[in-house]
Amino acid sequence: MTGTPTSSAEAEAGAPARAGLVLTTVALVQFLVSVDLSIVNIALPRIGDHLGFSPVGLTWVINAYALTFGGLLLLGGKAADRYGRRRVLLCGLGLFGLASLAGGLAQSPAALVAARAVQGAGAAALAPAALSLLTSTFPAGRARVRAFGVWSAVNASGGAFGVVAGGLLTEYAGWRWVMFVNVPLVAAALALAGRSVARDHVAARSTRTGRPDVLGACLATAGTSLLVLAVVRTDQHPWSSATTVSTLAAAVALLAAFVVVERTTSREPVLRLGLLTHRSVAGANAFNLLLGAVMGSGFYFVVLYLQRVLGTGPALTGVMSLPFAVGVVVGSVLAVKLGYRVAPRTLLVSGGLLTAVGYSGYALISADGSYAVDVLVPLVVSSIGYGLCLAPVVSVATAGVAARETGTASALLNSSRQIGASLGLAVLGTVAYQRTGPVATPAALTDGYALGLTLDAALLLAAVVIAVTVLRRPTAAPSTPTDRSQGPGQSIEDLDLEGSPL
Repeated sequence: MTGTPTSSAEAEAGAPARAGLVLTTVALVQFLVSVDLSIVNIALPRIGDHLGFSPVGLTWVINAYALTFGGLLLLGGKAADRYGRRRVLLCGLGLFGLASLAGGLAQSPAALVAARAVQGAGAAALAPAALSLLTSTFPAGRARVRAFGVWSAVNASGGAFGVVAGGLLTEYAGWRWVMFVNVPLVAAALALAGRSVARDHVAARSTRTGRPDVLGACLATAGTSLLVLAVVRTDQHPWSSATTVSTLAAAVALLAAFVVVERTTSREPVLRLGLLTHRSVAGANAFNLLLGAVMGSGFYFVVLYLQRVLGTGPALTGVMSLPFAVGVVVGSVLAVKLGYRVAPRTLLVSGGLLTAVGYSGYALISADGSYAVDVLVPLVVSSIGYGLCLAPVVSVATAGVAARETGTASALLNSSRQIGASLGLAVLGTVAYQRTGPVATPAALTDGYALGLTLDAALLLAAVVIAVTVLRRPTAAPSTPTDRSQGPGQSIEDLDLEGSPL
């Protein structure tokens, strides 16, 4: 009897410490995923020379990761919901670490591409599990605002740090270290997760009411992968070619079949389609898709402009990207401070407009320009706007989602950004290439990059329109009987997007 109050008090006192450990774990996992999306890019020329890649084959070092990451995210989110976030997180980390080690030891193009594909599969498991943990650990209030501010800062700064680290490691340690560097990060994340994450979350275990919809998972993965594959190969097969048209048609057919199966299956669906009828979930993912398209293509154009037009080396290009990371942190801190008083929609609109202003500044880049005049100011302005957007879009897309579906909602958000980045890079990269023409002079390259960056600004304006219209008012949406009882905090139907904190 006398021990009960003390034990309860100790548990309450330990809760903030455990929540802090969970936040640290999730931040490290997200940093790992973000770094790996960018760290390999600057090393590509050295990788091609050392392993004997053809110019076309070299693109698969990036595409193999993007395809498996984007295509398997929904399946990873479902696994986190069904089998437990801790279990899926640890398995994903282990797979990612082993694939990184194998990639660093690769002696042939096929071995490296295979390792990158397995890396993407590991990332598809650990990313939604980590974000789901963050959502359930910080369901509402000021702690949630701070947690998503930290997550968003780590998410974007990790991508910028990846460029810096990729340049420095490639130039001074060798390209293999862009793979090996993941191994100690994975070890640290495994140690933290083992201490901070409770075994198999109750929500994941208590809702195993039916067999998983394996057919739906396969259709979603195959359809998404084919869609990304069709777009990333447009540099080899034009949009009007039989190869691209047939691949796109097959992707559409598979995704349509996925919708039919999810509506009619008697098994536990991989994605409850009712989620997509929620205004907040649909609007946040549409915004996120466009934001991903801009970030994926914009950073690519800026890095190429620095190296191919201004003649900057790999290491210095990475260092020049540091202001982007700083700007994102500044924007994320502002989002946290303003998030206590300002509606998420207001932050999304303000951040989208500020990022669009930054990207419109890139329209003035010139072949005889300089980093200080042509790049630095737009880079800083756009990065602050980007930081303002990250936390609100994640919070809106996952707030109030039933506990048993937070992994799926998190995976959907990750997938929309990854697919947006792949589609944006492929489409705008093709447009820029066509503007450049067959003779790649500095002036022609600059024209192509400027056009691509200007179109990025237009996409940001479209994202702002979505935030203003789709996220205008919360609406009641169809829900499963367990949505209200199992969700942490508010349900989506009760979420006030106009005035509530994130």
